[in-house]
Amino acid sequence: MDQPPHPEFRRLRIFAFDPSVDVGLDAIGVNQTVVQVPWEDLAIGPRGRYLEVMDIDPASGGAYAPVDLNHSHLLATDGLPPSTGNPQFHQQMVYAVAMTTITQFERALGRVSLWAEDYDEKEEKYRAVEHLRIYPHALREPNAYYDPDKVALLFGYFSAKPVRRAAVLPGGMVFTCLSQDVIAHETTHALLDGLHPRFAEPTNADVLAFHEAFADVVALFQHFTFPEVLRHQIARTRGDLASENLLAQLAREFSQGSGHYGALRDALGENVDGTWRSMTPETVQYTALQEPHDRGAVLVGAVFDAFILMYKDRTADLLRIASAGTGVLDAGALHPDLVNRLASEAASISGHILQMCIRALDYCPPVDITFGEYLRALVTADHEVSRADERGYRAAFIEAFRRRGIYPPDVRSLSEDSLRWEAPPGPHQKALCSLLSDKGLIATLEAVVEWDLRCDRIEAMTKAKKAAGELHRHLERAMGHDPVLQEALGLDLKLNDGTLEKFEVHSVRPARRISRDGQLQMDLVVEILQTRDETKEANEVHGRPADGQKFRFRGGCTLLIDLFALQRAALTAPQASGCIVRYSIYKRMTSQRRRERQWAYVHGQLNADTRALYFGASSSTYVQAPFAMVHRHATGAEHEH
Repeated sequence: MDQPPHPEFRRLRIFAFDPSVDVGLDAIGVNQTVVQVPWEDLAIGPRGRYLEVMDIDPASGGAYAPVDLNHSHLLATDGLPPSTGNPQFHQQMVYAVAMTTITQFERALGRVSLWAEDYDEKEEKYRAVEHLRIYPHALREPNAYYDPDKVALLFGYFSAKPVRRAAVLPGGMVFTCLSQDVIAHETTHALLDGLHPRFAEPTNADVLAFHEAFADVVALFQHFTFPEVLRHQIARTRGDLASENLLAQLAREFSQGSGHYGALRDALGENVDGTWRSMTPETVQYTALQEPHDRGAVLVGAVFDAFILMYKDRTADLLRIASAGTGVLDAGALHPDLVNRLASEAASISGHILQMCIRALDYCPPVDITFGEYLRALVTADHEVSRADERGYRAAFIEAFRRRGIYPPDVRSLSEDSLRWEAPPGPHQKALCSLLSDKGLIATLEAVVEWDLRCDRIEAMTKAKKAAGELHRHLERAMGHDPVLQEALGLDLKLNDGTLEKFEVHSVRPARRISRDGQLQMDLVVEILQTRDETKEANEVHGRPADGQKFRFRGGCTLLIDLFALQRAALTAPQASGCIVRYSIYKRMTSQRRRERQWAYVHGQLNADTRALYFGASSSTYVQAPFAMVHRHATGAEHEH
């Protein structure tokens, strides 16, 4: 007898809000929800294609029995019921939320996700990592973090120290693995590290702040996609999500158990005499903030501002209908039908913004990112999906970033066409077309297209690495005698005894999307990097004598290559196939201004303790533990998550 087809999804129960934080009597009905994650055959743990939950508790020296989510009783009841005291539910919770986050990334990027590679010291090479390991009870401290050395998520538990006695049981046990926002936040760190590992190197004040902010954005807006949560919040605020909003409530989850309210909530507003007052964006001094959570909170606030702008625009007609044209609702509770419609619009906007934010990762420079460059990536990526900004999302983002004082460098204005990344100029495009005209290289690059949502992840990585190696060989042959090609790639490769300086083709990956007019667009995202250990000359910089210490300076580019034009190039002359490289996003090695700015930041803006955390005593070695340190040292104390 033939086996029935496997289900498309697995349904699992989770806590909608952190159970350690008081969300009020009116939220009892929405504090639990069910998520649908892609079906996969799970081993006990659970252990699947992406994740492996390892529930050992070093503080107690024990281990907890692994949950079997394939047990017939659990399949029939959407998994274990939410419980703070059942370690097996904790295992279910981290698996369900982490898989939900992975699914958001894959839906936006159109390909399966990969974890950062692990360095094998014995073989002296990097190897693919199949599973992200999750330890629900790894730490006896108020912390949770992604460890890039272990390629693992470590969650802590601790006795609560509430700011308000009524908010959390004093001395009660708080498990960070039961906050879906914390789980999504840390999973995002791991996904971002797999995609952009150099974004963990603090080369300017925005880099680590971006890692924290992006993780917050994904966690918080993923929460917004749960309709039941939104319906509750909209009914509670009478449709005004800019009042004491769900985002502020979720931000409080990150902090309330440990006794710190945190930078994210402060960037959004404050409670004064029982009344919520939104923070005026202009009052946030973005450029003066240096601590990653403080600075990152400004970026999260900007994304939330864009959400509010879109929500008000998209629901104005509903409010006019419900108020007989005045736009001012009568006193009292909102009609349930209106609540449902407002929640539907809010969830749709949240989902779109979340997809925009993730999709933009393919349009970022490979190193040294700034918030302003992320705005350019957002605008460019969304333009690829919808040429006309008919719904106004890009305009909302531009306005929101402007309000927060976030401006991209080197743009003529804040108009959309100025903010979009540009194609390489004529001579650079010609040099790149010549490089990409080799039919053997084209065939190798085309194989990367098989990296989609159905492929084997390790096989996808193998093909991508093969394509990167082949492209590297072609570049190495061409760049020794073609300075224009070097300039087109943002590199500065010097000849030493006839040998070219080292560089790397860091990534070759597909970017596929379907535009709103139904057209399929496929690009190859190619990241090329050069690294050089540089020493500042013994002169004064910003009034201080240089100390001769080395610092690691990286540069290069991200290229968006039109796959269809590349395929045409295999059949015709390269120049006849049109614009092969659609966008080139540089961080030039020849930029003296960037070099000076990075040196000043590493040796001046970072205080000695922080510099030692990230660069070691010599300020030349990057320490692979940034996420634990950022979380522990936020605001000069143990951070809340």
